[in-house]
Amino acid sequence: MEKPTRYLDHEWGACEDQEGPFHACLIYPDVYEVGQPNLGLAILYRCLNAQEGMSCERSYLPWVDMSALMRESGVPLLSLESSAPVASFDVVGFTLAHEMACTNIVEALDLAGVAVRAAERDEDDPVVIAGGPSVWNCEPVSPMFDAIILGDGEDAIVEVCACVRDCRARGLARRELLLELSRIPGVYVPSLYDVVVDERSTRWGYAVPKPGSGAPQVVTKRCVADFAATDPLPQTIVPYMGIVQDRLAVEVLRGCARGCRFCQAGMTYRPVRERPRAQVVEAAERGLAITGYDEVSLTSLSTTDHSGCAAILHQLNADLAGSGVHVSIPSQRLDSFGVEMAAEVGGARRGGLTFAPEAGSQRLRDVINKNVSEEDIELAARNAFEVGWRRVKLYFMMGLPTETDEDVVGIASVAQRVLDIGREVVGRGYKSGVSVSISVAVFVPKAHTPFQWSAQLGRDEVIRRQRLLLASTHDRDIKVSYHDADVSLVEAVLSKMGRAGFDLVMAAWRHGCRFDAWTDQFDFQRWLDAGREVGVSLEGVASAPMSLDQRLPWDHTSPAVSKGFLKREWRRAAVGVTTADCTMESCTGCGVCPTLAVSNRIEGVRDGK
Repeated sequence: MEKPTRYLDHEWGACEDQEGPFHACLIYPDVYEVGQPNLGLAILYRCLNAQEGMSCERSYLPWVDMSALMRESGVPLLSLESSAPVASFDVVGFTLAHEMACTNIVEALDLAGVAVRAAERDEDDPVVIAGGPSVWNCEPVSPMFDAIILGDGEDAIVEVCACVRDCRARGLARRELLLELSRIPGVYVPSLYDVVVDERSTRWGYAVPKPGSGAPQVVTKRCVADFAATDPLPQTIVPYMGIVQDRLAVEVLRGCARGCRFCQAGMTYRPVRERPRAQVVEAAERGLAITGYDEVSLTSLSTTDHSGCAAILHQLNADLAGSGVHVSIPSQRLDSFGVEMAAEVGGARRGGLTFAPEAGSQRLRDVINKNVSEEDIELAARNAFEVGWRRVKLYFMMGLPTETDEDVVGIASVAQRVLDIGREVVGRGYKSGVSVSISVAVFVPKAHTPFQWSAQLGRDEVIRRQRLLLASTHDRDIKVSYHDADVSLVEAVLSKMGRAGFDLVMAAWRHGCRFDAWTDQFDFQRWLDAGREVGVSLEGVASAPMSLDQRLPWDHTSPAVSKGFLKREWRRAAVGVTTADCTMESCTGCGVCPTLAVSNRIEGVRDGK
C-alpha cells in the first residue's frame, strides 16, 4: 500500500473532542496530501467544531490501491478522526474544488455505501451537501447533492447543520427537511428545480423552481461582510507526511476586483475584504509557534493587492529574522511589484518568483482586462533581478477569445525579454543562475464570467498553437510547459453542461475514471468512450458558443454579479476596452455591493503600484 501515513489519524492540532450528538463529516475528494492543506475545508472544520453539540470530522479519498483493498475486505469509507463509517454521519459535505474531481465524488459516495443519486437516498441516510469554488455551474454534479452552499461558508455551514439537526428532532420527512434547507439564504436544493429545454435555452436547458416548492427563482450567494471577524488561523493541523502545500497558510484578504474577464474567482468572490495588518502578523507568528513550520504563505486571490502587503512583509521579516522562517506569496501582481515589494518577498531566501502576464501581447491583455503593460512586466522583472531573484516563472493562457498566432509567438517574446533583463542585471552564463520558465494553460470558459459565452478552442488547434510556441522559443534558459489539451477539453465540457451532463459523469466513472486531475491517472479514451455511451460529443460541447440572449444552465444561481455587467464586459472585450479596479477607482457597476448590502473593505490606500 502506497504512503500508509495518508490514513493515520490524531495529527497534531486535530480536534480531539468528537462527542455528539450531531456529527458531520467533511470530505475533500482527493488523497490526504492534496486535501489536508485546503484552507476552505479547514475553515469549516473549525467553525463546526466550535459549536456546542456539534462535532466535525474529515475524510479523504483513498488512493486506488487502498480503495481496491477496502472493497475486497468489505470496509466502507471511514472518517479520519474516529474511523466511523461516513454513512453513519448526519451530514456529509464535499468540497467542489475543481471540475475534474467529479468522478472522485462518485467514487467516495459509492465507497461509503451512500446512494450516489440524492433521489435514491432513504430517510435515515446522511444529508449530502457541497460547497467550494466550483459550485458556479454545479448542474452536472447536482444530482448527487441534497443541498449546495453558494459563497462563503462560515455561517452557512452552521445554519445548514442546525437545520438538519432540528428537522430530524421534529421528525420531519426528508422532503420536508429539504424544503427547510432551501429557505436558508445561499442554499440551493437541486431536487426542488425542474430543467426546462426550449427555444430560449441551450441544449442543456435551464432550471426553474417546481410548482409549489417555494424555492427561490435565483439562489444568491452568502457573503461574510466583516472578514476581520473570522478566524485568521483555522489551519493548525500538522500532518505526519509531506503534503502539496507543506506550510502555514494565512488568508490575508478575500475577493478581487481586478476584473480579469476569464477569471471565475475574481467575479464570484467579490467584494474585496482585507484582513487588518496587525491581525495578519499576529496570526502568522502564532501559527508558526503552534505548528513549527519554517514557512508561512500569505494567501489570497491577489495578495500583493493588499493595501498593507509591503508593511506586513516588512514586519514579519523583521520579527522572524534569524529564525530560518520563510514568508512567501503565491504569485505577484506585475503592476504592484515595486522595489520595496521585491526586497521584502521571500526575506533572505531567494528562490523563484511567479508572475502572470496571461497573454503575449498588449492587445490581448486589454481584451482580457489584465490591465498590465509591457512597462509593468519589464519593471517588475528588473526589480526582482536587482534584489537577488534569479528564477522567474510566467503564467500564460492559450486559446483566449480573439487570440492569433501573433499573440502565441508573443508569449515567447515576453519570456525572452524577461530573460534578457535578467542577464543584463546579473550577467550571462550558467553561473549567473538566471532562467525563465513558461507555464501555459488552455483557456476554459467558466460560468458567471464575461467569457462564459465563449467557445473553447478546438483540441487540434490547441495542439498546433502549443507546437508554434515551442518553435518560437529558442533560448535554452527558457523552459516551456503547457497543460494537456485533453484534460482542458474535459474541464470545458464539465464547465458548460447542464444537469443532464451527470449521465456523462456516471458513465466516465463506470469506465474507470478516477483522480482525473492526476496526469498519470487521467485517461482521455475513457472519457471519449463515456461520451459515446451517452451520446455526447466532448469537443462538440466544449466548442459550442452561447448566445448572449440564451438562458444558461447556471442562471438560477448567482454570485451577485449582474448578468448585465457580464454582457457589458463581453462587449468591451470585443473592442479591447479595459475596465478599472473599483478598489482603486470608481464603482464599475457589477452589482455585488447593492445586492448583498456589503462593500469593499480596504485597510489602507490602494494605488496599484
